[in-house]
Amino acid sequence: METPTTRPRNSPPPPPPKPKSKSLYNNNGSDHQQTLYEEQVNNNVENFYHQNNHNKSNGSNVNINNNNEDNLDQFYPSLPPKNEQVVMTPRGKTSNSTVILIERKLVEEVSDRVHVAGGDHQGIIINKDIVKDQKSAKVSPQLTLEFRVFLVSAKTEEHTQESRTLRFWFREWLTDGERKAQVAQDFFRELVSPKEFPRDYVGFIKKIMKLMQKGYNEIQSIEIELEILEQTSAPPSRPLSIGNEEFEVVPLTPEKVLELIEQAYPNPITPDDLARDNGWSEEEVLRIIISLQTRGLIKSMEFNSFTRIHHEDKEIKVVKQMPTIASNKQPTIAVITAQYCEKVAVDSMLENKETFVRYTTVGTSPEKDINGLERRKIKRKRFGESNVYTLGNIGAHRIVSTKLPSIGSTREASIAAGNTCTRLLGTFQKVDYVFIVGVAGGIPHYTDYKKHVRLGDVVISSIDQSRQQFVNGDAHKTEKPYCYVYSNGEEFKTYFPVNSCLQEIAKSLQTHAEAKRPWEAYYDEGILHLKDRIENDFTRPSPNTDKLYMNIGNRDVIEVQHPQPQDTTDANEYPTMRLHLGPVGSGYNLIKSDTLRTEFAKRHGLIATDVELNSVLDSIVGNCRDSFLVVKGISDYKDGTTTKKWQNYASLAAASVMKAIVCAMDAPTNV
Repeated sequence: METPTTRPRNSPPPPPPKPKSKSLYNNNGSDHQQTLYEEQVNNNVENFYHQNNHNKSNGSNVNINNNNEDNLDQFYPSLPPKNEQVVMTPRGKTSNSTVILIERKLVEEVSDRVHVAGGDHQGIIINKDIVKDQKSAKVSPQLTLEFRVFLVSAKTEEHTQESRTLRFWFREWLTDGERKAQVAQDFFRELVSPKEFPRDYVGFIKKIMKLMQKGYNEIQSIEIELEILEQTSAPPSRPLSIGNEEFEVVPLTPEKVLELIEQAYPNPITPDDLARDNGWSEEEVLRIIISLQTRGLIKSMEFNSFTRIHHEDKEIKVVKQMPTIASNKQPTIAVITAQYCEKVAVDSMLENKETFVRYTTVGTSPEKDINGLERRKIKRKRFGESNVYTLGNIGAHRIVSTKLPSIGSTREASIAAGNTCTRLLGTFQKVDYVFIVGVAGGIPHYTDYKKHVRLGDVVISSIDQSRQQFVNGDAHKTEKPYCYVYSNGEEFKTYFPVNSCLQEIAKSLQTHAEAKRPWEAYYDEGILHLKDRIENDFTRPSPNTDKLYMNIGNRDVIEVQHPQPQDTTDANEYPTMRLHLGPVGSGYNLIKSDTLRTEFAKRHGLIATDVELNSVLDSIVGNCRDSFLVVKGISDYKDGTTTKKWQNYASLAAASVMKAIVCAMDAPTNV
């Protein structure tokens, strides 16, 4: 029997099979036909082999090497023994669940109660009878992964949510826990790969067995448990698809209008701009703006413009030019934010605050007639790029925070972001350290709790230590260190500060996180400060709102359960915010494609992706600021902008960690 010596490199995903019916999941659009748990597991086993050219055997035609050669596994643990087979055994079933065990076994003989595969499936054996108390099942699994699929019956149109649990046991020679988690994650990703996701029960079982037959020799056995969780006539609450949001019509709501006004802050925005950019009725937009103004959330400005009312608006000073600041009050640390909630969170960490807003105006260009000639018109003015600076203290340090007027993938947004940063560093020339603080999208790990980045966690841009030590397995070749990666398909850039002192402080905070977590006290102080000053809620959302989905193709998704720490078995245990250090990345194509994002993150060791801030980093490096740090709270699993549910908490969590790092810095000496 030919035995592969290498394991496929591409990632794997897991959907387990479901017994109880000859009916399979028909792919009808994005729906699958529901399998009923009423028939014998044996019937499904028969179907599996008849559909895949398997033959019944009494043992006479089994191609098993039974000689007395030395076991290759003794010398080459990556190679399976020659007479080892992949064996599937039904272990039990109830009215709504089924358990199947797939394992590697040394098979000396085969009875007439099994099916033996031939041809391309040689090396696979199926037990026809249910066998309980298998040896591997007596030992607790070394790793468990659960995910849920959404099914709909083509006959009854009833909706069903089904839980599929994979329990892994590994070879005795594999003792590295991190390696086990990576193997299981790769297996899972390949199993649920959108390119060939098994859409029926037979295909699912077959793919698991084929993956074990052709690779993943580190895995000794996998137990699959399928369980129906809920049946209802109403559609389940779950996302129907992931992606293509750019083609969806943006609904006109007060919440959306306020969000767009906040995004533009400190730039005022006109109802005409909102209506034109989103395809809305200007009359309806104006009606909503008046209601927001009545609620005290926005205020009117010149030129028929409106802007957000800051919760500490009475302390804001509108200036044409920044006033001269005494040398001993000059800030040495700058904090850059991209969203309004991020600016609010950062400012809650400051003491003795004062805020300055500088508005600029520009004139409109004369219009041209149909002959291309300029015609006279009354020259109208509107607001141009404006700036907001909040100065305050954190411990012995003087801080200045600002907000970018716009973010996104457009050339205009990139230029505006870079200009804002350049203007900030030009105005406050004693700034030596720059923080970029806000929200981002986490890169989940489906099997390793330590590497899993989930909502509410905070990531800090740093090098990937494992990648820094070895490059492509060559201990003598090290790649240029990076803590931030940008790619837009045509352009690829990496960033790393000349002075990595901020990264070293962050590493120390993470190392001592079990004993000392100062950011938690800073978060509590921030909550108290904001409680009566702003109507937005910055408390941590319920853990059941942290849903982890994976795209399986055809715009369908499965829900994957979060990996749990080894010292707990309660999946609903209230999680605490954790720190993660590693590279952060961005790029338009990465955000729009789950597949590209996953591959890019794996290739470069990313732990999070955010909006495109490469122009800001270019400005920081171009202005010779040698120390910078990206601190991001995780609010979704894309780029931090797809949902508002976790944005406020994630922003405040990131600001709290930023304050902890600042408080650990040496007092400034250049003021």
